[in-house]
Amino acid sequence: MASLWLNKLISAYFCCLFVCFVASRAQTTPAMYVFGDSLVDAGNNNYLPLSLIKANFPYNGVDYAANKPTGRFSNGKNAADFLAEQLGLSTPPPYLSQPNNAFLKGVSFASGGAGILNATDQKTTISLPQQVGYFSTVQRRLVKDMGTKPAQEHLSKSLFPFVIGSNDIINYFQTNSEMAKKYTPQQFVTLMVSNLKEVLMGVHGLGARKLLLVGLTPIGCAPKQRYSSNTNECNEEVNKWSNKYNSELRQMLPQLQSELKDFHYSYFDVHTIFVDFIQNPTTYGFNETKSACCGLGKLRADLPCTPLAVYCPRRNSHVFWDVYHPTEAAARIFIAKLFDAAGDYVSPITVNHLLTL
Repeated sequence: MASLWLNKLISAYFCCLFVCFVASRAQTTPAMYVFGDSLVDAGNNNYLPLSLIKANFPYNGVDYAANKPTGRFSNGKNAADFLAEQLGLSTPPPYLSQPNNAFLKGVSFASGGAGILNATDQKTTISLPQQVGYFSTVQRRLVKDMGTKPAQEHLSKSLFPFVIGSNDIINYFQTNSEMAKKYTPQQFVTLMVSNLKEVLMGVHGLGARKLLLVGLTPIGCAPKQRYSSNTNECNEEVNKWSNKYNSELRQMLPQLQSELKDFHYSYFDVHTIFVDFIQNPTTYGFNETKSACCGLGKLRADLPCTPLAVYCPRRNSHVFWDVYHPTEAAARIFIAKLFDAAGDYVSPITVNHLLTL
């Protein structure tokens, strides 16, 4: 009995520590302003009538609250949801759901199909430059509602995650790509990084001080990229240039930091984590790393996740939910690694350190 009582006491102690730690983060991080693509879209594309890049239908959201689709490209929560939880915040709502709000507690500008380059029709997605334009509007409203100095302090303490770049690479390597006709792969990756640098300078000019830059996964290992291989192998050409982008991004960031005052950042190496998913799946509870959970045909990549598709009964055992997006289980592990194994995957400083600056 004494041993049982002691175990309960220890459990309660550590639970209290966790709650206090999350509460501490919430006190130092008042809001999160999310920029990105479908990996962190909370439903912005639901409000784009001409967009075909949507997830507001089954079987998306089968494991979300009330088992309903929300516009997230996932069976449940995505990485932005888990990041907000770690910060003790509510998930930032999609900007287009409340475009006249000041978003004091944060907002998501992320949009499925968006890329770094402004080459996609803005009627079908919210390009990264347009996302920054929306943030500029929010920044002006914060100044109007709070006053200049309080708004500046609010933004300086907030976190600005950037999860984007995958669509640029995917589109470049598509058949008859216009970008591939204009640029070599090296030129294109350099263009991506230079354009992102301009965007980061823009959000810094609007008050962002703490930025989380998320690298690209080995995109060539997604079910859609494996599909053309007779042996279901990864597309190594796509992987090569995805990783090259990561390398150039990591070189650019310290240069930008030297140019801007009070520019603080953490770079999150999801590429290495994803490779470990593939090489050591059982360590993470996965038994399927090639096929999508939701879809049809070979690797369930003949058809994306729609009501015409089928989905696997054990979603937690799959790395991929659909042809490109991770399951809720994989997204949860990514964010856990961001905080719990930070030294191995986050540089030059951990997110916990970033939040205290």
